[in-house]
Amino acid sequence: MSKLDNSATAQIRVLAQAIFEIRVLLSGYIGSADQGDERVRMAAHLAYALHNEALAVLEGGSLDIEESLSRVRAVDSVFGEDFSTAFETAISES
Repeated sequence: MSKLDNSATAQIRVLAQAIFEIRVLLSGYIGSADQGDERVRMAAHLAYALHNEALAVLEGGSLDIEESLSRVRAVDSVFGEDFSTAFETAISES
């Protein structure tokens, strides 16, 4: 068995792949017409908001942090939440 790459880049790619897969799995919960569980809908919208950035990372590119935060803030406004604060804290601690 070969040793897996455990670099920061590989770790970021794993998380980006997870975001993309979650977005695909929860795609049925996107949109205002869906009446599913609100927490599932929030998760679906967060994954949808960041899936293009995740794809960019998987394709060897990068993401725009401010654009990503803007997308998260949009989810905040739809659901009356404050996810963006947790993202901003994570960024400032890096």
